[in-house]
Amino acid sequence: MPDPTRLRDSTQIELPCQSLDGIRDDLEAEHTVTVVQPDDQQCRIIGSPIEIKAASDFLSRHGIALP
Repeated sequence: MPDPTRLRDSTQIELPCQSLDGIRDDLEAEHTVTVVQPDDQQCRIIGSPIEIKAASDFLSRHGIALP
């Protein structure tokens, strides 16, 4: 059985919402991901492991460092 923590790490990215200012629409247009904003501080990008990898690369190209 897969480890839930590892599975979660491969299917979501959590970062400050302000990091997505100006690029959120492009991120959602280019990748099959959902951006969830449960509060004003943190956003969660959710998608398949392949899409999360691609979204991570997209964010890196836009100068957003991921934890």
